[in-house]
Amino acid sequence: MKKSFNYKLVGKMFVWSTEAGSWHFVPISKKVGQMIKDKFAKNSRGFGSLPVEVTIGKTVWKTSIFPEKTSGSYILPVKAMVRKAEKIEAGDEIEFSVTINI
Repeated sequence: MKKSFNYKLVGKMFVWSTEAGSWHFVPISKKVGQMIKDKFAKNSRGFGSLPVEVTIGKTVWKTSIFPEKTSGSYILPVKAMVRKAEKIEAGDEIEFSVTINI
């Protein structure tokens, strides 16, 4: 039987650019990131990622969160489809929830 762990968060969306393109992310707070690491590190996949289900506004999708070395927490990628549907952009404070199913 799977268990679900849900975290309600707020973070400021930012853009990370490289020669290969730009990506939009929302950081997960250090406190919650540490709780997630403590509970789920053993379930991580490539690059230390963890599969999650995310809700922003009325939009729900499956993705992964990724470890972020500078903060010691995780970052959540936010796809263009979600940004468009929820009318959000870099610099916006985003309320979101992350659900981890194990």
